[in-house]
Amino acid sequence: MTGHTMTGQGGEHAVARTWSLPALTVLCAAATLLIGGTGLFLAALFLHVAPSNALSQRYQAQLNDVVYPEFEQNWKLFAPNPLQQNLTVDARVQTISDGGRVLTRDWVALTAQDLAAIRHNPVPSHVDQNLLRRAWDFYDSTHSAQDSTAVGARGKSAEEYLKRIALQRFGRTFQGERILQIQFRSGTADIAPPKWSKEQVSTEVRYRELSWWPVGQDDYRGLL
Repeated sequence: MTGHTMTGQGGEHAVARTWSLPALTVLCAAATLLIGGTGLFLAALFLHVAPSNALSQRYQAQLNDVVYPEFEQNWKLFAPNPLQQNLTVDARVQTISDGGRVLTRDWVALTAQDLAAIRHNPVPSHVDQNLLRRAWDFYDSTHSAQDSTAVGARGKSAEEYLKRIALQRFGRTFQGERILQIQFRSGTADIAPPKWSKEQVSTEVRYRELSWWPVGQDDYRGLL
């Protein structure tokens, strides 16, 4: 950046700064990269939610790499699919004391924590509204409902994503003891029909309990 001295009224001096050619080149290149990257990202999201077409089918693997798991969308253009069930996610941990005693802790209602943060909040966080729910949907879509085995290449990523969300809430210890394992369960209940409807729907909660997952230091990498 260079400067030129200019004389104003009353003999005051002002410095008019101009960017050098190398600086302008760097700024223009950075702006081009940012605009181009943002455009490509938005295009990937659009193709993900748009009806299946030749372009999205051809680049499906690349689209999945961009969208999953952090930017997954649960809606489609021209075909909204409103939720018809209430889903809750709970987690509990096994801890070990300094003396080697292992304890299985009570279930912690993770979804209830999100709902408490949303209620009476005029601008609820997108994280509180969707992060945990979409993480469970991601897990559910990549694992068998019968034995919870992964049915796709993204199964391991779904497990790690769900585990890290819960561990960020629990922390490295629970009530002063190190966490050894973590377990999840989901509760699903159909939404009751309106009073004027003759439809009969059971609103009883149905639970699905997963196996225990070990917790190691790598699971906390990058977490606060």
